[in-house]
Amino acid sequence: MPESHSAPAGPRRCPALFITAPASGQGKTTVVAALARLHTRLGRRVRVFKCGPDFLDPQIHRVATGHDCYNIDLWMCGEADGAARLAAAAAEADLILVEGVMGLYDGEPSGADIAARFGLPILAVINGASVSTTFGAIAYGLKHYRPGTKLVSALANRVAGERHAELLRAGLPDDIAWVGALPRDADGALPERHLGLLPAAEIAGLNERLDHLADLLAATGAATLPAPVDFPHPAATAPTAGATPLAGRRIAIARDAAFCFLYPANLDCLRALGATLVFFSPLAGEPLPECDAVWLPGGYPELHGERLAAQRALWSALAAHVAAGKPLLAECGGMMTLFAGITDGDGRRHAMGGLLPGEILMQRRLAALGMCAARLPAAGQTTAGEATADDELRGHSFHYSRAETPLAPFTRALRADGRAGEAIYRLRRLTASYMHFYFPSNPHAAAQLFLP
Repeated sequence: MPESHSAPAGPRRCPALFITAPASGQGKTTVVAALARLHTRLGRRVRVFKCGPDFLDPQIHRVATGHDCYNIDLWMCGEADGAARLAAAAAEADLILVEGVMGLYDGEPSGADIAARFGLPILAVINGASVSTTFGAIAYGLKHYRPGTKLVSALANRVAGERHAELLRAGLPDDIAWVGALPRDADGALPERHLGLLPAAEIAGLNERLDHLADLLAATGAATLPAPVDFPHPAATAPTAGATPLAGRRIAIARDAAFCFLYPANLDCLRALGATLVFFSPLAGEPLPECDAVWLPGGYPELHGERLAAQRALWSALAAHVAAGKPLLAECGGMMTLFAGITDGDGRRHAMGGLLPGEILMQRRLAALGMCAARLPAAGQTTAGEATADDELRGHSFHYSRAETPLAPFTRALRADGRAGEAIYRLRRLTASYMHFYFPSNPHAAAQLFLP
């Protein structure tokens, strides 16, 4: 949750909009980023949020606005976390945009649940390709599938021309406003790979693409601010209740194209807990900084196998770090680099750190996707059985690789429905898993991962 500890006297009001779609692939992220850039160019302070566990779309939105994009999810992040972040944004912004995930009613909780909880009016982005009057039926269904859904407007994407746009507009029911249409536009398309959109840093000419899309939106009704929304601040906003268990501790964090899955909220949380954060790039050959703990976040190590394999000094330094009893957290891609090797999608094996026994094998089929929670014992405790509900951290997993290892899991995360989920490995103070943790879900438990 935000670092501010004082609550305003009353609710903050700020124009806000929840952007949804009937399904993935309709162009939500493109439209949200273009809206954010358009309003930013108009001199407005824009803050963007992304629903669900997503690292990639928020990178695009940060480029669009110049400000971090935070995640909102009623299960992983928590209702109070979302309320506090929205209230903090409303105190400084002229417009809040919240991008949904998948379709409006998909997931539990869904985007519709999030919009309803925070009173957000909804804009539906609908792919207009190969459809005409049925466009209105889709919008009508989104609005009326659940009584009380505040779907107020619709925008058509990938439209063939003016006549096509007229047909789409004519099909809309009277209670859904027409915002406008975006044409089929290859120049503005955002490229993808197996985990979603490309990271922002890898998209050539991203700023130019966003400006081009903003120019297209400027010709529609999208430049008009939506109605203001009240954002009450929750009674308690400090995630750590003033506790700073990481005070005086330096945490070295890998951050580059191979280690790019970092929630801004996690960094804020570690700082609020008292930690000093130092960043380094394994791909650039930068040495492990002097530190008390290390965090290797997720990313795309399989795409940089040759360069990572060459970083023998780093792997030796990390092995010495763990041997000295110092904490190391390795999440998903970060964990992958600590096994003996990674075999990439083309069948090429790259030697990795060797701190964990076994191999990582990339595959074309999705290996795991979903929310999960882990109960990890506090620093100084030695068995998973010592962990309680107070030690639970929430997060998610999403990966296309599998680990073949003789190492027995220290414990397992549980999926949101209670089924067994990702293995969590522990050697000394090294904690490794495919799970991505959301630290603000339990700052005290997060701090334990970085304590000796």
